[in-house]
Amino acid sequence: MKLLAATAFLLAGLAPAADCYHIYKATQVNCRSSPSTSGKVVRTYTASDDISLTCQTSGQTVSGNSLWDKTTDGCFVADYYLKTGSTGYVVGKCDSGGGSSNVPGPMGNDYPYSGKCSGVDPWNYYRCQCTSFVAWRINKRLGIAFSNQFKGTNWGNANTWDDAARRTGVLINSSPAVGCIAQTNAGSFGHVAWVAKVSGDSVTVEEYNYAHKEAYGTRTVPKSTFQYIHLQA
Repeated sequence: MKLLAATAFLLAGLAPAADCYHIYKATQVNCRSSPSTSGKVVRTYTASDDISLTCQTSGQTVSGNSLWDKTTDGCFVADYYLKTGSTGYVVGKCDSGGGSSNVPGPMGNDYPYSGKCSGVDPWNYYRCQCTSFVAWRINKRLGIAFSNQFKGTNWGNANTWDDAARRTGVLINSSPAVGCIAQTNAGSFGHVAWVAKVSGDSVTVEEYNYAHKEAYGTRTVPKSTFQYIHLQA
């Protein structure tokens, strides 16, 4: 997708993070209806299962850890039992209802420059491009003051957003969550989109300038189509 020109930054030797998380410290764990051991058991995971997360929240303390992980099955696992590589948040925080606050929000074309595609937006991207739409969503839905110079580095075209994320310490991996950014380096300029839904091995994204020139669209694709930038982690 055509964007503001940017210098591509290539970082050698950086492997993507794991697609899913796995159980350790137990052979199986219960996934519950709430972040507490008193919550109803919705399903049980075993050590061989791949577990993807949508958000994380605080709850009952389990072996000194009060963090609970909401999975794409819609239930909660004590973070103590998942090998996420961190004792803190690795995806966005859940709100009190167990979903990420303002995320993903209603699907629909809320982009303020729809049909007014001439010029540059307040985030220093060309209007009606994929980066402009996603920058709008980041500011509007996540409440993050994102721009083309976020955290003091040039994010540039969509195909350099992954490099910019790594340079600035923003979490990027192969595990989608609602409200994160789907990113690919495919094509001349790459592409970014807003993750609206995660269902098993598929993601539904909202985007601009993909199937429709300088216009809004949605699609559901295999989650392996993208890698994922978690600005709210």
